[in-house]
Amino acid sequence: MQDRETNPAPSIDDPTHIFELRYLTLEDYDDVRELMDVVYAQVGGAWPQKNYQAQLNTFPEGQICIEDKGKVIAAAISVIVDYDKFGDKHTYDEITGDAYLGTHDPKGDVLYGVDVFVSPEYQGLRLGRRLYEARKELCKNLNLKSIMAGGRIPNYAKHADTMTPYEYIEAVKSKDLYDPILSFQISNGFEVKQILKAYLPEDEASKGYATLLQTSLITL
Repeated sequence: MQDRETNPAPSIDDPTHIFELRYLTLEDYDDVRELMDVVYAQVGGAWPQKNYQAQLNTFPEGQICIEDKGKVIAAAISVIVDYDKFGDKHTYDEITGDAYLGTHDPKGDVLYGVDVFVSPEYQGLRLGRRLYEARKELCKNLNLKSIMAGGRIPNYAKHADTMTPYEYIEAVKSKDLYDPILSFQISNGFEVKQILKAYLPEDEASKGYATLLQTSLITL
């Protein structure tokens, strides 16, 4: 899986960027750890290497990244699940097997998004969109019903005193408010199916809440 380009966006003045979309490898762990420590500094940082290795061993074709001249600067982690075993009332740890992907079922019906993260230095280049498109392609190739994910709402803490999670999500959907994750996911074709409580209890910025997201192109 490769997708190479030399001038990814008009806003990039440096023509030396060389982006490649590919599968993650064990050798990428140091880059992934560094990236996650930055992106998720407020919710614990990177997974231990044993989690990362389990993800690649369990479902290698579901773990993809974008590199720039050999350095991973964005990645997406996925798992196939039998969704009926979890339903719409699940936590992150339950459906991802504590991020070890012990819930992976090759005969399952849903591609579940475990994580997507992009280096802050590369924001605005549509790298997240490219990862989502790769996921959609994988979903179609595997003949799965849908792509689903739990999404953080990290700006909710700023409004929690005056808005319920539902009111906040509706305000983001109507573009009255901006949320760096939910706004991005909506723009990439995801629909909010419902609100998840205690999805990531340690996520203080989201007050533990998350959105249950589903692709609008493929439905259960």
